Amino acid sequence: MKVLILNGPNLSRLGTREPDVYGKLTHDELSAMCIAWGKELGLEVDVRQSDSESKLVEWMKQAREALMPVVINPAAFTHYSFDLAEACKKHPALLIEVHISNPHARDEFRKRSVISKVATGTIAGFGANSYRLALIQIASAEA
Repeated sequence: MKVLILNGPNLSRLGTREPDVYGKLTHDELSAMCIAWGKELGLEVDVRQSDSESKLVEWMKQAREALMPVVINPAAFTHYSFDLAEACKKHPALLIEVHISNPHARDEFRKRSVISKVATGTIAGFGANSYRLALIQIASAEA
């Protein structure tokens, strides 16, 4: 089974941007880990990152058409992207929102997610393992 992992704005800067919050793992390293975890679980993982809201919306539409499960870290779009939330709404397969940090333990504005309301579930605060936990859930739901 194919799984799409979508990462939003600034996640390309992992490893250098606030390593005390997001860790030292780069986006390339995170992508490789997700692909390896997927293989262990019998999943074919495609990891994509964009700072463009419209690109993420386009990829969500493609996933909808393919009935593909999605793991999404919307990053800053979490809090205000109604366009992305609409693209995620009523996704026909599992849609798991992930965050490396715990948004609820940070700034007040980060506690609001327009994506959580349309996602199957949310996993946050476990670093890169948030992605691994999401992939485990997808694999177990499809088994």
